[in-house]
Amino acid sequence: MAFVSDIQNQTTESKKDMLLSIIRSLAEGILAIGEEGTILYANSEAESILEISEDEMIGRKISSLFFDNPENDDFTQTILDAVTDSCQPHHAVVTYKAGEREKILRVTTSYLKKGTGSNGLTMVFSDISELYELRDSVKAMEQIRELNEQLEIRNQLLSKTFGLFLSDEIVKRLLDTPNGLALGGTKMDVTIMMSDIRGFTAMSERMDPTDLIDMLNHYLGKMTEIIQERRGTIIEFIGDGIMAIFGAPAVYEEHASCAVAAALEMQAAMDEINVWNMERDYPPLEMGIGLDRGDVIIGNIGSEKRMKYGAVGSHVNLCGRIESYTVGGQTLISPEVRNRIREELEISSEMRVLPKGADTELVLSHVTGIGAPYNVKISRKREQQKTLPKPLPVCFFRIQDKHTGDKAGFGGLVSVSSSSAVLETAEKLKLFDNIQIEADGHLFCKVIEQKKDAYLLQYTSVPAGYENWISAAF
Repeated sequence: MAFVSDIQNQTTESKKDMLLSIIRSLAEGILAIGEEGTILYANSEAESILEISEDEMIGRKISSLFFDNPENDDFTQTILDAVTDSCQPHHAVVTYKAGEREKILRVTTSYLKKGTGSNGLTMVFSDISELYELRDSVKAMEQIRELNEQLEIRNQLLSKTFGLFLSDEIVKRLLDTPNGLALGGTKMDVTIMMSDIRGFTAMSERMDPTDLIDMLNHYLGKMTEIIQERRGTIIEFIGDGIMAIFGAPAVYEEHASCAVAAALEMQAAMDEINVWNMERDYPPLEMGIGLDRGDVIIGNIGSEKRMKYGAVGSHVNLCGRIESYTVGGQTLISPEVRNRIREELEISSEMRVLPKGADTELVLSHVTGIGAPYNVKISRKREQQKTLPKPLPVCFFRIQDKHTGDKAGFGGLVSVSSSSAVLETAEKLKLFDNIQIEADGHLFCKVIEQKKDAYLLQYTSVPAGYENWISAAF
């Protein structure tokens, strides 16, 4: 079942697309029946075989649709067998009467479970009337055998795939409601999270593509576990970035606290991730996380041919701005998040910013801990800088909207570490300015503090030749 394993290793969005594509292309009829006995899904082949339209089936109780017809007792008995003995799939060849015609159906039923509860029933069936009439023929029997094997493989695939999706809140909502795949959304109060690896673009240009994907998948896998354990829903991966929401589609009041706890646990997990990277000669990673809270539109966005479950609104945009102010290892939260949290917060520092498109300044809080019942705390010691024997002359450029400016600035580095530096310059820089320094490659930095006539810079991306370049200055 390597194909099943491949599906399990894909992202939630690609799993959903693949599942729907598989279901539509199957030559067998498929019914998905909820735990209350209501038909949730029927493909076009099911309509053709049963000679009942989708409109007549969706939302109807299976008992009212089939159980009142004694001519189809064998067909309905296969449903009851699956309900009464849910430990294994059930297979049967039964008669089914549609109008004046009697058909022979090969039926496989599986009762899907989740924990101690149930998620419903799947039925996979095929019209083998013509083959059954020729069952005494060796060729016909061979065809029936092959058909049985194919049905078994497909049923196992569907069972595993349905089980994967039924454990996911988004897909459960899509499948459990008749209009689950309809375009549209609902306004909901949620906490939005955006995270990003610092310097990933420059890193990707230096690494072998296979190693890069291996490193990225390991990182995203660990982050996904933490987000989901704190009841977050991942909306999408944007390269190395993650967008997640807390408080939807499942609604719960404490989503801001869950989001902060998840963000701190994600930062704490970076030590373990970097040990794993070091063992494979991969570069260390640093991540910034931004959190905001407010009303956004949650729902299916796109077109009839291509859609995704997403979130849109001003708070989504603002969360992206907040994340852009972070440096590696930092989690910044908006006042909307801070004011809604009842638990004790540990705030390392505050900063006033004026995000693009905002009318007033925003006070962002650098959070490093949250109290009971979460009890998550992180502490990162800033590496001690070494004073250079004499200022190291550098040329630098401001970066605006991810584009490097044309005007060069000049100054000198007076002290450095592997992650930060102090720059003396006559140029007027602002807090949170992003600059690029020529340091045997592009050294990307963010201004995080002003020191009289100098600026404290936090590195966001370090070139491969940085260590040799800085060692020559001592």
